Amino acid sequence: LREMEEELKYAPLPFRNQMMSKIRAYRRDLSMFQREMRSTDLGLGRGNQGDTKYGIFASENEQSTNLQSQRVLLLQGTDSLNRASESIERSHRIAAETDQIGTDIIEELGEQREQLERTKSRV
Repeated sequence: LREMEEELKYAPLPFRNQMMSKIRAYRRDLSMFQREMRSTDLGLGRGNQGDTKYGIFASENEQSTNLQSQRVLLLQGTDSLNRASESIERSHRIAAETDQIGTDIIEELGEQREQLERTKSRV
């Protein structure tokens, strides 16, 4: 997320504002996932030692389900961040191309100006 913010420093203002709001949403999601991970009891403590066999399997199934849902959420978050990174990368490429086109146009206009000035001086 920090790298994404660094890259946005050089992006055009409207795009930067739009992407910064997305990054803030990603930060909120990430902190929510982190809080959820910290608060989730994985059942690995001593409390499960006296359970019956059924209770142990039920606890293991519940742990597996919790871990699987957390993995899914993490993968979704990662995919979302990857898509955002790709989008920013495309935007940087477009901005660089636009900058190059602008430079080419300025050079061409400069040449045309010189040509017009030479023509004017001949007339």
